[in-house]
This record gives sequence, C-alpha cells and structure tokens, in this order.
Amino acid sequence: MTDAADIPIRVRPEIAVLPPYKQGRQADANAFKLSSNENPFDPLPGVVEAVSDASSFNRYPDATATRLRTRLAERFGVDLAEVHVASGSVAILAQLVQAAAGPGDEVIYAWRSFEAYPWLAVVAGATAVQVPLTDGARHDLPAMAAAITDRTRAIIVCSPNNPTGPIVTQAEFDAFVAEVPSDVLVILDEAYAEFVTDPDAVNGVRVLETGAHPNVVVLRTFSKAFGLAGLRVGYALGHPRLLDAARSTAIPLSVTLQAEVAALASLDAEDELLERVRVIADRRDRLATALREAGWSVPQAQGNFVWLATGEETLAIAEQFDAAGIIVRPFAGDGMRVSVGEEESVEKVLGIAASVVKDLPEGHPARRLA
Repeated sequence: MTDAADIPIRVRPEIAVLPPYKQGRQADANAFKLSSNENPFDPLPGVVEAVSDASSFNRYPDATATRLRTRLAERFGVDLAEVHVASGSVAILAQLVQAAAGPGDEVIYAWRSFEAYPWLAVVAGATAVQVPLTDGARHDLPAMAAAITDRTRAIIVCSPNNPTGPIVTQAEFDAFVAEVPSDVLVILDEAYAEFVTDPDAVNGVRVLETGAHPNVVVLRTFSKAFGLAGLRVGYALGHPRLLDAARSTAIPLSVTLQAEVAALASLDAEDELLERVRVIADRRDRLATALREAGWSVPQAQGNFVWLATGEETLAIAEQFDAAGIIVRPFAGDGMRVSVGEEESVEKVLGIAASVVKDLPEGHPARRLA
C-alpha cells in the first residue's frame, strides 16, 4: 500500500497514480459540444412521456430490469439468461473484467481505443497490455493474437473503434477469435454499432448466433444511437454463465426504473430513432469527406465522430476549436475526436479545421498526402 502524503489513507499504489476518468468538456449556450459522442437530437416526446410517468422515486427498481431484458431477448432470439442490463456498457465492461482478471493476469486491448480500458484493468488488479493500432488507426488483430500469453484472461475489441473510427471486419474478427484460447474472454464492444454503414463490419449478434465461440460477449448501449446518454443503460449478450459472472460483480439496483422505461419506449420508436441515426451517419460521411478535401487525413469513420491525428499539437489545436465555439475531445499527444453534432456545427468545424491544417508541417500524420 502507498503512503502518499497527499492521500489521508493508504491505498493501492496503482490506484494512487491512476487518473480519474475525464469526461468530455461541457459547453456553454454559445458553443457546440462535440466532445462526448452524444446524439444531438432531443429525446422523442414518447420517450420523455414514459420517463415522466415513471415517477415512483421512493421505490427501488427491478434489480434485473426484467422487462427490458425480456424485450431484448425477444428482439435477438435468445434466452432471457443470455441478456444482461446495466448502467451503461462501460459498467458491464468493468463487471466482466473484474470477473475474469485479477492480480497477475493480463487484459489485452488496442491502443488508442476507449480511454476507460486501461483503468478497468488496473482497478481489477490486472496488467493492461496495449497493442498499437495500424497506420490506418485500425485494430491490429494479428498482433493482438500474438500478444496472448498464459496470463491473458480478457481481450477487448472495439468496433467501430472509439476514438479513431474504423471498424473490424467480420472476416477479421472470425479469424481472430478462432486463434483465441476458448477459456479467454473476448469482449466485443459495439457501442456505436447502429451508426455502421460498412457491410463488411463485424456483427456481434451474428457471431453469437453461430454458437461456435461461447467465450465472446457482445456489448451495446442505448446511450449513443438511442439518445439516452443521461439515463445510463446498456446491455450485453452472451453465454448465461459468463453474464452471471458479470452480474455477480455488479453494483445492485444500478439501472433505474426511468432508464428502463426510456429504453423500452426507445425500442417502441426504433424506426424514427434509426432514421435520425441515418441522418447522423450521412452528416458524418459529409464531414469526413470535406475534412479530407481540406487537407486532413481522416481514418475510416463508422461511429458518430471523426478522428484527427494532431499529435503533439493536439492541445493547441483544440484551444483554437474551443475559441471558435467548438468543444472537441483532445487526447494529449495523440489526436482529437470530433463528434458529429447539429447540422449547424458542420460548417463551423470545417471552417476552423481548414484554417488549422495549413499550419501543420508537411509530412505531419494529420495531413493528407497530396
């Protein structure tokens, strides 16, 4: 245990130096918040009404969100025990990693990827093993397979990859999971699955339908495409005993009644919500194309965001966007993620981006080759 002078108790040394999760910065009324991959559309009236009617705050919610799990089980053609619901997909990630890995074990993931992955491993007491992305900001699945050792307990694959954007293809994932030992957990994080338009992308439901890899768990969420980020509800599909392990490490009663009824109402309004998703995906494609035309090198974008590999200039460039009323998500030393927001934000993003890219030196990784 550490005896750090600025901490009033003794805590684990790795926790003492672990930075807290940093949320995308909030924006004032005069700026566009493009830092948190939120759905820019207001909640549908039917969803708001459902939440307003669920006003029994004095009662505990159903600890297992049975109605929502039943609806999802019917939707995907699986048993109720093969569905787990929690307060966001990141909560399930934490549950699974804690269930599978501990001191002396290893958790493999691509990097850069979702910023929660490193601290999930550390909190579990395991060792984080980061495998660099390829030049196209994509998962290097052969390298991830090569990184597996006798200590590997969990592997996380993020498709589309947050924050860089590219997908893992179905063929790539199938080949990869065939190489993973059957007793190693593979978590396929598909938080942005609804935004994907590439027909070659991996589909976690399809993976599970084969029954060939019971060590795979698929994660999805209502936070992004369904616009319920503020209510925190996500779900997992997988083998019942794997999900039981997640449920055993979960904080009880973390999914509120309001979150559950909002998710159910969102499924009722799925056609309208997915039409909004198509609008966002089209806006994303237009934004990525225009950025490339302005001189930026933008990886394949399949989520609701684009990635600019601004490197050492990241914080300075983010400040320029900030000054123009565009709040982005900078990752110091690597790059910045720009969420696809309101239509009115697109021209502002393109205006500042076109100005900034001209100041980057020739050969900079964020500049598109002529």
